[in-house]
Formats: sequence, C-alpha cells, structure tokens
Amino acid sequence: MALDAVFTLKLDEGLRDDFMAEAAAAHRTASQVARELMREYVESQRRAREYEAFLAEKVSAARASLGAGEGIDNAEVDARCAARRTSAA
Repeated sequence: MALDAVFTLKLDEGLRDDFMAEAAAAHRTASQVARELMREYVESQRRAREYEAFLAEKVSAARASLGAGEGIDNAEVDARCAARRTSAA
C-alpha cells in the first residue's frame, strides 16, 4: 500500500508531545500509531452501521409479523413464563 496521502491536524501541544512519547515508548512512529487508530475507527464505525442495519431489519420483520397477526401479546408471554417457572419449581 502506497503511503502518498498527507493528513494534517491541529491539536494541543501537550497532547502531541504525550502522543509522540507514547509512540516512541512502543518503538513505533507516530504515523504508524495514527494509521492504526484510524483503521480501528473506520472498522468500528463499519461494524456499528452493519449492526444498526441488522437491528432495523429485525425490527421491521417483527413489526410485519405483528401486523400479520403472527405475534403474541405481552400478557400471553408473561402467562407462559409464569407457567414455566411454576412447573420448574
């Protein structure tokens, strides 16, 4: 992978100094650490979007199921759970 793009950012001098010191203590350049942090952030955001899409699909399917009369209401769920607890005791 060619490293030909430049990313400039402004930050507090103390944060920069601390970051540089920590990168050096890990025997890595600040650029290496910054690239790793960026990759982790990008992947984290991707996973979050995928999970949100998954949940939205599940909610949509559940609403469609309820709309088609395929679900059971909360009172019935409570009654079934109470019966299971009673039989397990």
